[in-house]
Amino acid sequence: MSSHDRDDELDLGTEEFYDEDDLEELDEDADADELAAFDAEALSEEDEAAADAARRRAARGGEDDPYVEDGERLQKVLAHAGVASRRACEGLISAGRVSVDGVVVTEPGVRVDPLTQEIRVDGSRVLTNPDVVTVLLNKPAGVVTTMEDPEGRPTVAEFGQRWVDEHVEELGGTERAAGVRLVHVGRLDTETEGLLLLSNDGELAHRLMHPSYEISKTYVAIVAGEVEHWVPRKLRSGIELEDGQIHADRVTVKDSGPAGSIVEVSLHSGRNRIVRRMLAAVDHPVKRLARTKLGPLSVGGLRPGEMRALTGDEVAALQKEVGL
Repeated sequence: MSSHDRDDELDLGTEEFYDEDDLEELDEDADADELAAFDAEALSEEDEAAADAARRRAARGGEDDPYVEDGERLQKVLAHAGVASRRACEGLISAGRVSVDGVVVTEPGVRVDPLTQEIRVDGSRVLTNPDVVTVLLNKPAGVVTTMEDPEGRPTVAEFGQRWVDEHVEELGGTERAAGVRLVHVGRLDTETEGLLLLSNDGELAHRLMHPSYEISKTYVAIVAGEVEHWVPRKLRSGIELEDGQIHADRVTVKDSGPAGSIVEVSLHSGRNRIVRRMLAAVDHPVKRLARTKLGPLSVGGLRPGEMRALTGDEVAALQKEVGL
């Protein structure tokens, strides 16, 4: 065989080769420009090998070593979670801004398990498990905020299951979706409408419901009678109820007349039926009530009964509110 023939056999051309992790990220219809952009985001083969070698040299060993032999590269996990591009995530890791299970990781080549390990950037938790979901529901009036109701009334659990059924593919298929159970975070009265979260993020739900982490809530109420000028001031300064004093953070009269008024109330308290009781105490019983905001979240343009998953930025903002 001539040297020319050997060269022909060994000529691999200009085709790029990728490992299994890379292939998962590439669209099969990607054009040359998209492939070039993809390559620009990735560590080179030499850099990857060097990072892996450095990681092995620096590995702590024992139970506190976050490295998982068959895991995914940390920069890929962060990018998939929406933190930043892979290249930017490599920079965050190298700068010591990322921790895995409490251990600061500075080598981008480290492999982790996004389903079981806690990953944080600048101290803030990053949701890397695709099975962890938080959904915003605009709860209609007449729906009970329980997982089941002996009287047969519609429950928010039915809305949670409907969302899961409609997003089976996003959740990784039928088998994985079957394990996703969304539970209401806090409560709204049966006749109260508006913003309610459904989630299987236990830590976030716990903090959102815990009295020490109460966050701002805004309600819009249609009340009986014309609201006089002293009412907002009275609600802000505080009124005495049977379970103690309470005051609103902000009260705005949107419209007022003899037939009824529209009042917006913001407060931090999560006490039972608190807005209804406050307005009744100033002689303006509620005819209709809706929660429109919860911390940084707004019901926006969702109609009653509609739902949407929170964005990564919204989850991060909620986590910040409750110190996660």
